[in-house]
Amino acid sequence: MIDPRLQTLRVLRERGTVTAAAEALHLTPSTVSQQLRQLARDLGVDLLEAQGRRVRLTAAAHTVLRHADVLYAQWECARADLADHRAGISGQVRFISVSSALAALVAPAAARLRAEHPCLAVHMSEKDSDDAAHLLLARHADIAVVIPSERTPAPDDARFGQWPVLDEPQDLLVPAGHPLAAAGTARLADAAEESWIGSPDRSDQHRLLLASCAAGGYAPHIAHEANEWFAVSALVARGFGVALIPRLAPLPPADEVVRVPLRGEVVPRRRVIACVRRGSEDQPPIARALEALQDAARERA
Repeated sequence: MIDPRLQTLRVLRERGTVTAAAEALHLTPSTVSQQLRQLARDLGVDLLEAQGRRVRLTAAAHTVLRHADVLYAQWECARADLADHRAGISGQVRFISVSSALAALVAPAAARLRAEHPCLAVHMSEKDSDDAAHLLLARHADIAVVIPSERTPAPDDARFGQWPVLDEPQDLLVPAGHPLAAAGTARLADAAEESWIGSPDRSDQHRLLLASCAAGGYAPHIAHEANEWFAVSALVARGFGVALIPRLAPLPPADEVVRVPLRGEVVPRRRVIACVRRGSEDQPPIARALEALQDAARERA
């Protein structure tokens, strides 16, 4: 219904290069370039200009994109309105999610959808938060469950609708038998002299650790680094350090590590949000999936 070349231009804006846009759209780079040349010719304006070995969007391209974003949001609303003429909830809904939320929130939500709407196909995929925007825009996903950062859509991004799902506390993870485990809770300042397991490739989590410890009056001594929660837990269990771990993250048996809830003035938390293409939230499959996700979050709160 809308010129598909506009979607190619939108994805190019998001991905930054013709090659990356082609990969996201499952096209060849030459096809992407040809589409954009044809669109520029039909519109009578230049859309791209060379910048070394890359291309840059022109001012005219950004004008076109402002209108394209409105068109695509309106088309999502039109699809929602048309769904009122169909009986029952059918079709498909595709989730992408960070791993901890996939296990604790998305899987229970998908199970509820399967039970309540057997004609609705649900697909789940573990993805980093950084991938959310381009996967939604390229229509490879309908709902992204992410941790907000500078690489996820801004709250005022007109292309997306966003809603908080869960405000997730962070716990201190210590080895079984550690003195901080005995009291049942701890202050972040109590771990100032500890060695820490850092997760530098989980940028949002690593920044949260550094900022929280700074608010507690110290810089953590990062002795070792691991990114997967089972690896972090294994290092903690063997006494190589302590860690900051999300409440949703799975842990090994309780005789190896202890999750210690934090108290006091510095209790780090991270926000989990759901993100969709603007206008799509009223389409019945997506609306029911968002409701199921919120139900799963309430059960975990």
